[in-house]
Parts: sequence; structure tokens; C-alpha cells
Amino acid sequence: MKLNLKRPLAFFDLEATGVNVGIDRVVEIAILKAMPDGTEQLLVKRINPEIPIPLVTSLIHGIYDEDIKNEPKFADVAQEIADFIGDADLAGYNSNKFDIPMLLEEFLRVGVDLDMSDRKFVDVQNIFHQMEQRTLKAAYKFYCEKDLINAHSAEADIRATYEVLLAQLDKYENTEFEDKQGNKSVPVKNDVDALHSFTNLNRSVDYAGRIVYNDNGEECINFGKHKGKTLESIFSVEPSYYSWMMQGDFPLFTKKKLDEIWKRWNKKKDEQKQNRSQAPVTTKPQQTPYKKPEPSKPVTNDMLEQLKMKFGK
Repeated sequence: MKLNLKRPLAFFDLEATGVNVGIDRVVEIAILKAMPDGTEQLLVKRINPEIPIPLVTSLIHGIYDEDIKNEPKFADVAQEIADFIGDADLAGYNSNKFDIPMLLEEFLRVGVDLDMSDRKFVDVQNIFHQMEQRTLKAAYKFYCEKDLINAHSAEADIRATYEVLLAQLDKYENTEFEDKQGNKSVPVKNDVDALHSFTNLNRSVDYAGRIVYNDNGEECINFGKHKGKTLESIFSVEPSYYSWMMQGDFPLFTKKKLDEIWKRWNKKKDEQKQNRSQAPVTTKPQQTPYKKPEPSKPVTNDMLEQLKMKFGK
């Protein structure tokens, strides 16, 4: 099917150092511009973000610091990108919430004002989510081919959820799944351990998702300026962060887990300090400083007379 276009439609996607629009930076941009005559134009640029890419982010999009260290900065290519987009409307997947705000932030940061006043925006994800709703009622209809009566009644909802799971196990039996890293598996099995692993996308420490485990099993902050950093590393450079979270509007269980990590970190720090204080101090024996010998004095008659008197000669 050919798109019915009055002007170009630029499909674009960004890879970045993270998802915080105000802090993170673009590391790659790809733009596919569909033209009204059916032709296409493509622009792909890798960009040096001038800040480190967190490892957890690199593991998702596969771009590491060494891959972009010699690439141009956004300021160097901003005008080229703006010119390529031209007057095109914009399209993407989750673009309204992420890609468009991130791109505009980068443009404004380097003084390029991309006029957005007369553009149309097509977010393909929103079409998907609205046409294939993610409600229990929609899932019950899709998997069980039945209408959910008394939706939002606790008993009706929980019985429907139970039936949906049974239908999912039947529908996806032996169905291969490929994750974002290209790993393939058959995850939907009639096994609670397997279902737990597949449905817990983030390994949450506090269940609210504010603190998560990284690949090394370390507790990391999952929001804000420290996203992706371990709590212990944050405590080391900004111990006041603990107080800020404990006094903030966070769930009580989040604060409970935070306090446990804080106490463990302080105990570890005290043990290290005690070990250093108890370590035997090795001291080097004092050495007599080297004294340069005085130069020999010439032999005089007085010296000879004194020797004769001493030795009786």
C-alpha cells in the first residue's frame, strides 16, 4: 500500500544515552523520509553525545563509548538534520513521548529552532495500543473469545485473569520469542519459574521499580539524574541522596529497602575503616645519615712530634 501524502512524512528513531529528555543525549538518529511520489530518502547519523553511555543502555542498543568517540557532535550535524527533515511531518514509534521531545531538546541546546507549528505527528505505537487495547477485557476477548461480564468486579476480574493465563499457555506453547538483544527462547511454559522470569521485565528491588538490580546483581536507581548508577556508588559521592529519598514522596517499601542498603553500606564502610586501623604498621629501622668525610689535612711538623711522643719513637 502506498501512503497518501500531501507532503513528506519523516519516520525517525533515536538511540540515546538514556530516556531522560533533559539530561540524556542522542547517539544515533535514523530518518526515512517517505515522499508524496512514493520515493524514499534515508539519513543515518551516529553522534558523539559528549557524555558516557551507561553500560545498561549500551547493552540495549549495542552502541558503546568507543563506537562513537570519533563521531561528530550534535552541534556539527544539527543543521544538516534539520535541512533533511525540511517541512516534513513526523512519524515514529513512541515518538510523541520520547523521540520528538528528545530531538527538540538537542536542537534547542545548540541554537537550532525547528519550526513545529504546522507539522502533523503520527505515533504508530498509539495506533497499536488503541486498536489492540491492553485491558483485561480486551485480553479476555482476544484469548478466550468471550465478553467479560461485570468488569472491575474483583471476583469477575480474577477469574478472567486465570482463564486468560490458561489460554496464553495453550496459544503460545512451543512459540519462539526473540528479545531486544536477539536472544531466542520459548518462554511461555506451564511452569511458574519460567513465567516469573518472563513477566518480570525489570528485576525490581522494591517492586515499585524505583530501585532495580543490574546485570551484576547490584541495586541501582531507576529514575532521575542517577538512573543506572548503583546506590553504593551514589552514597559514596552524595550521601545526602539517602536523606532526600527517605524524606521524599516514595513508597514505604522503597524506603525500607533503601534503608537496608544504606545500613549495609555503612557497615561495610566501618569494617573497612576498622581493618585499616588494625593493620600492622611496618616501620623501617632508623639509619644514621651519611656524613661525608672531611678532606685530609697536610702533615705538619707538630703532628710528627705528637706521634713521636705517643709511640716513644
